[in-house]
Amino acid sequence: MIVEYHTLLTTNAIFVRRTAAIGILSPEMAIDYGCTGPVLRGSGIDHDLRRDGEERYTEMYDGYAFEVIAERNGHYPKDHDYPAVPSSAILGDCWHRFYVRMLEVMQSIDLVRQAIDRYSMAKGSYGEPVKLNEKLPKGEAYLETECPRGQMGFYIVSTGGTAVPWRARARSSCFCNLSVTHELCRGCLIADVPAIVGSLDIVMGEIDR
Repeated sequence: MIVEYHTLLTTNAIFVRRTAAIGILSPEMAIDYGCTGPVLRGSGIDHDLRRDGEERYTEMYDGYAFEVIAERNGHYPKDHDYPAVPSSAILGDCWHRFYVRMLEVMQSIDLVRQAIDRYSMAKGSYGEPVKLNEKLPKGEAYLETECPRGQMGFYIVSTGGTAVPWRARARSSCFCNLSVTHELCRGCLIADVPAIVGSLDIVMGEIDR
């Protein structure tokens, strides 16, 4: 299936012409606007919370082998036989953001296969249901995770003595990724706007939650 998608899109001459060198997001602009996930890595920024996040989160990936999909020194990881980058593509354009997502699908498949192998040998309380009536300690906590569209943060405040938090808030990556749209679309053709917005993979329902 992945090979078919690469044939249909990644190396398709029409798709490349409609996405390469369009909506170029420089590394500096990506950082200034707080972009995360594939949008950030599509600009060549080597950052992934699964490797670079807080220890409480990165420890979940201890022992797993995976590559952070970002172009480094002019090359993407070579752990799979990925299609070559077309000569017309420019780092940070719509095509690179698409390409990063395609390669991350392969990484996700590898991680799932490793997890299945590890689960079959796991010992202890793995697989036991979470106790939803367990009382939360008093205090607050915030943790960011690496989600398909970028960094997803969860903020919880508890007054203690109950299993329901007093306040819970989720911070989506879509708000920051959306904020750079006007810069990417500045001076572009109207026909290029769908490709630019699509390459950012925005979900409007996540913007204000």
